[in-house]
Amino acid sequence: MEQVKIGIIGTGGISYVHGKQLQELAHVKIGAVADPSEKKRGEFITKLNLENAEQFSDYSAMIEQVNLDAVVICSPHTLHFKQATECLEAGLHVLVEKPMTCSSSEATRLIETANKEGKILQVSYQRHFQPEFLFIKEFIKQGKIGKLTSVNASLYQDWKPLTENTWRQNPALSGGGMLMDSGSHIIDILLWTTGLQPQEARTNIEMRDCDVEINSFTTLRFPDGLIGSLNIVGDAPCWHETYVFVGEFGAIFYDNGRLTIRYLNEEPVSPELSEQTTNQDKNFIDALLGLGTDYVKGEFALRVVQLTEKIYKEANYQPII
Repeated sequence: MEQVKIGIIGTGGISYVHGKQLQELAHVKIGAVADPSEKKRGEFITKLNLENAEQFSDYSAMIEQVNLDAVVICSPHTLHFKQATECLEAGLHVLVEKPMTCSSSEATRLIETANKEGKILQVSYQRHFQPEFLFIKEFIKQGKIGKLTSVNASLYQDWKPLTENTWRQNPALSGGGMLMDSGSHIIDILLWTTGLQPQEARTNIEMRDCDVEINSFTTLRFPDGLIGSLNIVGDAPCWHETYVFVGEFGAIFYDNGRLTIRYLNEEPVSPELSEQTTNQDKNFIDALLGLGTDYVKGEFALRVVQLTEKIYKEANYQPII
């Protein structure tokens, strides 16, 4: 099997997840790393034992000077569009962290560029490869709880204190607050598992004395009368993630990784789940090697961007400066 040479753009916390998962693949080599911070680059290189990888302060120089096959983009949100565009036009496949972009117009243009260049554009929504969410999606698709009548997705996180004095609370780099950041994963699951896109959104947003929104409470209306809610709370004391999918004759409850199936007047059932067989990085490499086509395409990630944008617009909130 041919070796795939990868460049990493951005060496913040999430880059370590990608780096370690890529290192588990025998046919992948991390050949170069780019980050404006020499200190952060050095720490990344040392911790992942990548002393042979070339280092750059400028990602443009990296993709020009190193013969790469693909890049993984782990930079602040508002940089994704420019960086991904430049990489695609340089003939590289791209795996970009969420959100793909901070506006639907940028997302659409990025998809057009990927299609024009004939390159893979994948967005790093890792829940697509986790057994519990694969189970939920298939269970709904098979009609095991009947036609959906309501859905609820909630995330509670200590996001506000964790991101204080970082780029995530700087709207020029983040493009938004908790909803744009961690909330992107929750929107992803809501849309991906149901296969639906809301027609209407009604939102209340709380800034909590920050430059970006911390809390958002949204009611949604989907086609065929399905209603939903999306609650993203960034000043909670811990991470807590829940989903409820109610159908005509049953419901699925997800609570921090635990799944429960309920039917009227029946005992709850906790289904057995299969083992996880891939992740966002392995899936990306398989896709560019032609070993699979089921990856998180830009066309799907556009839907996440569109709903995020709709929620901000409904709240008359414009975080990008």
